[in-house]
Amino acid sequence: MRSALYEGTVRHRRLAGPVADEFRQRLFMTYLDLGELPELFDGRLLWSARRPAPAWFRRADHLGDPHVALSQCVRELVAERTGTRPDGPIGLLTHLRQMGLCFNPVSFYYCFAADGKRLQSAVAHVTNTPWGESHSYVMAAEPLADHGSATVAAASFDKRLHVSPLMGMDQRYELRLTEPGERLAVHIASTPLGAGEPSFDATLALARREMTGRQMARLLARYPLLSARILARIYAHALSLRLRGAVYHRHPRGGALAS
Repeated sequence: MRSALYEGTVRHRRLAGPVADEFRQRLFMTYLDLGELPELFDGRLLWSARRPAPAWFRRADHLGDPHVALSQCVRELVAERTGTRPDGPIGLLTHLRQMGLCFNPVSFYYCFAADGKRLQSAVAHVTNTPWGESHSYVMAAEPLADHGSATVAAASFDKRLHVSPLMGMDQRYELRLTEPGERLAVHIASTPLGAGEPSFDATLALARREMTGRQMARLLARYPLLSARILARIYAHALSLRLRGAVYHRHPRGGALAS
């Protein structure tokens, strides 16, 4: 089984502007080998990829046409953006729908070579709440000396989706993520166009947990109503920032700049 659970922390930092701030949240995420679905959760009372459940992989919550296999949508997207179609397993790091609520600011797709060992490319699929829009950023993967033997997918992009009313659109992202292993890391830095230093960054640091019945039950018990709790904390934190003087940015006319 290639699928697993990952547990750790996410940290957001506002590094510039009228309000410098840090937000940290413990959480778990689910790493799914798309080839193992939907049978992966069969026989699990609280988890499912076929029907509503306390932890539910619902195809419509994720990238692309919900009537088309998710792996096919990812392969076609990567081929369109890079000219190379992934031909191996595809892994998805995401939050499942929990107790009926889906809150997935960003999910990551890991596209491997046919041997299932070499990471070829990755996709960061960003969604915004409450507007229900999304955009995918596609990046190539390569071994990088400063990460030892780890393979890292890295790229920079102009911001293409309005995500938070406390951050403007004139930003450039720097994304870097390591391939899933015993540990997994993602770092995103956002720099205003024309500026030299990031004004915001987010870091995800997770450790692998085997997808056993015991671990699945433990994580649901340790993080009850996780999606609802994170969403509530983010809204409360945003209100606090606004009251402390953070600049408000309206949603740009027409919503997302690209789909």
